[in-house]
Amino acid sequence: MFHLLLTVIYLSFISLGLPDSLLGSAWPSMYQEFHVPVSYAGIISMIIALGTIVSSLKSDWLTKKLGAGKVTLISVAMTALALFGFSVSHSFWLLCLWAIPYGLGAGSVDAALNNYVALHYTSRHMSWLHCMWGVGASLGPYIMGYALTGGQGWNMGYGYIASLQIVLTVILLISLPLWKKQEASDSEQESETSKPLTLAEIVRIPGAKAVMVTFFCYCALEQTTGLWASSYLVLHKNIPAQTAAGFASLFYIGITVGRALSGFLTMKLNDQQMVRLGQALVAVGIATFLLPFGEYAALTGLILIGLGCAPIYPCIIHSTPYHFGADKSQAVIGVQMASAYVGICLMPPMFGMIAAHITVTLFPVYLSGLLLFMFLMHELLLRSSRKENG
Repeated sequence: MFHLLLTVIYLSFISLGLPDSLLGSAWPSMYQEFHVPVSYAGIISMIIALGTIVSSLKSDWLTKKLGAGKVTLISVAMTALALFGFSVSHSFWLLCLWAIPYGLGAGSVDAALNNYVALHYTSRHMSWLHCMWGVGASLGPYIMGYALTGGQGWNMGYGYIASLQIVLTVILLISLPLWKKQEASDSEQESETSKPLTLAEIVRIPGAKAVMVTFFCYCALEQTTGLWASSYLVLHKNIPAQTAAGFASLFYIGITVGRALSGFLTMKLNDQQMVRLGQALVAVGIATFLLPFGEYAALTGLILIGLGCAPIYPCIIHSTPYHFGADKSQAVIGVQMASAYVGICLMPPMFGMIAAHITVTLFPVYLSGLLLFMFLMHELLLRSSRKENG
């Protein structure tokens, strides 16, 4: 039963990744149909991100009230409904409307599943599960591309993904007894006075602010790299646009492959060592950008940054119950997810302003600043955890 539930969770992580890259791959066709500026994609992504932040902050209350299984089921069902809404929409404002349940569903399921895995499975499964997210994120554009090249239109691309999410919803519904059995066991171990924590109470927990900033910096670094690497390579390294686009994709391939490899490394190294190893690889990757070896240095740098990013996110999440206790982990993971999305919303556009008004050559410097702050905050978290754990 335990392994059967793990299979369901693996499928859930693939489904989490499937819609994440759809908007970017479909938008060149969508904005022309809606007769809106190309920049309006940012409005939709901001609505999704805000919904994700809100539902992440409420994940502790929802999970304690409904259980991880029901939260996952409801969230995936909401996402499926939103994707179906996208598939039948023919106006920009309808997309904005459907983006609300899209974001609300994504935040709850992300926080609930991550905490459930952190509590019940080893670190290798956390790495492999996030690798499955990468598989889903990679498959999404291929499915959309199939719909577009086949003349079916972007609506059908969203329809295909919505159908897959509906199938997963049915699987989750059937699997509810598996979740209930484990959650019943968990509830026996929890204090009867255990109750959802408010945001103010969470922030006051020793180490909470440090882990929030760590997540903020990590996701800011990952998203800034993914969004601006191609522009940096074209404008500063004079690499052709087509080549730069291919190089940028290697960053995400590096994350996905790195998480697959991290699963094996966690059998020898603990979460703390894995995070430090990842940070060191990111530092080497950023430094490689500065080497005067043209395309090869840029290619190597992006792969190294991707490989370095791979263990950081899953290993910090997996160590949350250790740092904060199983009774507080859901609440802390919720604010971690929220902090991550705040970083995603704010920091890549900030570098865009720097590139536009100063110079794109500051790209490695910007990434270095985020990495340094992330490293310092993670070390502060570890120091706080050592004090709390004696």
